[in-house]
Amino acid sequence: MTLDLHQFYQACNPSKALSLGEEDQGYYIDFSPVRGGNIIQELARTITRLAPDSPTCQLFTGHVGCGKSTELICLKALVAQANFHVVYFESSEDLDLADVDVTDILLAIARQVSESLEAVDIELELPYFRQLFQSIGDIFKPTLAIADHHFSTTIAELTARTKDSPKLRNQLRQYLEPRTNGILNAINQELLEPAIAALKQQGKQGLAVIIDNLDRIDNTPKSTGRHQPSYLFIDRGEQLKKLNCHVVYTLPLELVFSSDLGLITNRFGIVPKVLAMIPVCQRDGCLYPEGMALLRQLVLARAFPNETPEQRLQGLDQVFDTPETLDRLCRISGGHVRNLLMLLYRCLQREDPPLSRTCIEQVIQQRLSELLLALSVPEIKSLKRVMAEKHIRHDPSDQLLLHSMFVFEYRSEGESWFDINPILAESPEFQP
Repeated sequence: MTLDLHQFYQACNPSKALSLGEEDQGYYIDFSPVRGGNIIQELARTITRLAPDSPTCQLFTGHVGCGKSTELICLKALVAQANFHVVYFESSEDLDLADVDVTDILLAIARQVSESLEAVDIELELPYFRQLFQSIGDIFKPTLAIADHHFSTTIAELTARTKDSPKLRNQLRQYLEPRTNGILNAINQELLEPAIAALKQQGKQGLAVIIDNLDRIDNTPKSTGRHQPSYLFIDRGEQLKKLNCHVVYTLPLELVFSSDLGLITNRFGIVPKVLAMIPVCQRDGCLYPEGMALLRQLVLARAFPNETPEQRLQGLDQVFDTPETLDRLCRISGGHVRNLLMLLYRCLQREDPPLSRTCIEQVIQQRLSELLLALSVPEIKSLKRVMAEKHIRHDPSDQLLLHSMFVFEYRSEGESWFDINPILAESPEFQP
């Protein structure tokens, strides 16, 4: 068993989500035993067991970078194994996340579903949209010339043109907004319902759509005065949940820990599922062995993806100078997957394996300096309170701590608690 340096460097890239194809399968670690339950199994069972023939709408969230995309790709595989046609896409490919409206989301879903259906030889007549595109072409000519009225290509064209032009996007939005209910009805009656019927003729159980990255929408105010996340998932939540197929949306984590949670639950009729951090310590500060063991495997699987967990541990000395160096890296990450990979990647930029404790400490200190520069005096006071109380309050300042990843949320054995990013805890500011 020899470390392949090139493969290891590639696998440690923190900006790359696992696709879970044959190439990435060896890198995946199942953290559900230490995350308070198997949320992905729960989402899948709701679609495939509890209501396979009735539309469902589910919400999924967690810290940015905690592994949601990887878990959603697992969800796609589970639902596909139950013989559903699954459409998974990253909303950031179609939308400007700084400025999103409900019609943008609906049309992005319609485009992705249409393209996916075409790939399995299902093409549908969409008279409402043919007429809508004709009207758009006439009204916005020559600014927005539409070459043809084929649904998926026209939506792609509109998306590309408006994503980079706020002025054009606002003009088109003003035209589409009064027609939102008509668009929603047409998506259901002309696209989703005929699609499900055609899929069942092909032997499929139904259709499921997974919309990733909506948790990354900016917390900017809309013209209504509402901030964008609340506007979309509360003010317009009724429309988002009316699609006549199985839908899973990601939403910003701060909404779940705000006074708006009750409104969201009322709008959607469900409580959002939260993917928590991987606990490295228990609430009382004692080490959490099960979490640490899985984080060690996360790192070592990047080095030896085709080996068993026991064999990976035997190769540890090719990656780190001592087991304690690996443990130091895992614990300081706070159980945040991207944080861990980012720290590891920075170490690899400095030296080749086996990585030294000195290198690890230098990278930790650099990251601490970066985090401290971003903190205000009121935030430091709030973080000290979180350290002491292990919970956050339902106010914008504490929600910002979550959004900025200064505070992490943990769940294990039915218990939920909060703590500050362990790197920040290294600062004299937060010492007893």
